[in-house]
Amino acid sequence: MQSYWIQVGANQTTLERREVPQPEPGPGQLLVRMHAAGLNRGEFIAGHGLTKAGTAKPAGGEGAGELVKLGAGVTGFAAGQRVMGRCPGAFAEYALMDAREAVAVPARLSWEEAASIPLTFMVVHDMLIAQGRLAAGEWLLVTGISSGVGVAALQTAKALGANVIGTSGSADKLARLKAAGLDVGLCTRAGDFCDAVMQATGGKGANLIVNNVGGSVFAECVRALAFQGRLATVGYLDGVLKAEIDIEALHAKRLVLFGVSNKLRSAEQRAESARGFIADILPAIADGRIRPMLDRTYSFDELPAAKAYMESNAQLGKIVVRMPNA
Repeated sequence: MQSYWIQVGANQTTLERREVPQPEPGPGQLLVRMHAAGLNRGEFIAGHGLTKAGTAKPAGGEGAGELVKLGAGVTGFAAGQRVMGRCPGAFAEYALMDAREAVAVPARLSWEEAASIPLTFMVVHDMLIAQGRLAAGEWLLVTGISSGVGVAALQTAKALGANVIGTSGSADKLARLKAAGLDVGLCTRAGDFCDAVMQATGGKGANLIVNNVGGSVFAECVRALAFQGRLATVGYLDGVLKAEIDIEALHAKRLVLFGVSNKLRSAEQRAESARGFIADILPAIADGRIRPMLDRTYSFDELPAAKAYMESNAQLGKIVVRMPNA
């Protein structure tokens, strides 16, 4: 079968297309004929350390397709069923999913919409609900809000009844996100937004901040937090991995700083986050309160072009690739 692999260099990643054997599901796994898969920026950043320099791994981390075969011990699924989930090697004709992370696709969703959901919205569940404890009426600030995770955070926060502030270097993207419920858009890529956040929140600050950008805005995020505020670090697109911490603010305001990553989590911990997503967010997707925002869809042959488009920072929402057998 056809499959894409990521080759990791010291400072960049490249894609290689390979002919590889079709996988067989082991115990607790599903074999899925992939119809679409979503791109995620972190996978292609060499500095994220997901793959060691000089090595290669199957590309893709989430997708949707038709269930072909069940591994030993799997119950609750049937061949021919539409499923979506996190899965390694999603940019391929066939891929394996851990049955504990597989999710039945709601009827209203297209293959492309379904493929854009699993990793992104499970990460959002982790940082907004499981760790972030975002409540109705609270203020959420999302730096780099036009990314796939940023848009999903906006949509989920509005479904929870929260108010949302977002930063972006594009005034056009911020204007377009107003239709998705963005309350306050701040056109900036720099750490200069604390005063505007304080003004928007009546001087209290943000109750929860999602930092997609990285170390260059970390200190400003801390400054912009409210009393008992929470700061989620989910990415560092700026490549800045060090930042100052205002210990006085951490102490006096009783702040909580936490990371959002699956890199070191066990299979059971990832399965737990899938169950949380199914309980807390999937109903809003199934009934249409949350509709995945797709920027562009590419063919399987165009995956390198899709990667280049993502790295140009032009997207608003998710980029998806259709498989050749879709």
